[in-house]
Amino acid sequence: MTSKQMPIARRGLMLVLSSPSGAGKTTLSRLLLKAERGVSLSISTTTRPRRPNERHGQHYHFVTQAHFDKMVKRNAFMEWARVFGNCYGTPRAPVEKALRQGHDVLFDVDWQGTQQLREKAPDDLVSVFVLPPSAAELKRRLKKRAQDTHEVIATRMSKAASEMSHWAEYDYVIVNRDLKRAFAELRAILAAERCRRERQTGLSAFVRGLMAGTS
Repeated sequence: MTSKQMPIARRGLMLVLSSPSGAGKTTLSRLLLKAERGVSLSISTTTRPRRPNERHGQHYHFVTQAHFDKMVKRNAFMEWARVFGNCYGTPRAPVEKALRQGHDVLFDVDWQGTQQLREKAPDDLVSVFVLPPSAAELKRRLKKRAQDTHEVIATRMSKAASEMSHWAEYDYVIVNRDLKRAFAELRAILAAERCRRERQTGLSAFVRGLMAGTS
């Protein structure tokens, strides 16, 4: 590989997507993982019961409450929270390894998790909040996916306003009126953040080489 083709070393970033349930962050996450090289999904550990279509280690690491509590005591999580009566946490070790190797890590966490990540790794974090176009559309999407009971849907709708009140704490906001447009906006955010000067750790050496070649 010639110097012209040599990539510039870069530290990875933590890309957080948050939204009320049904606003589209899961769909956007799947599209991004499929389209973008160098992005991996942070697999959370949870005490939530596994759904029929979920696999241990692929969608979540499913553990008991006792095991989760031990991980909290060992400071093994970058962030963790209790949501709808269940605990969710991000294992620290695999994320830190990915960032050092220049890989980007995608997170599907709520505002509480985002705050914890910002406290522990503010320079690595890029946060995006996804909003639905309307409350009516949000409810329609929750009903359409047919994963929850009517009682759970009502609970999620009642909590949506509280979750959306934290939109101003995020770096970027995407209103998911049209999935194609929302996805394009998300990719534009990722592309711009990858180009940040402070994130390109090999830039100094690259520029020195350029300057040496002009003399």
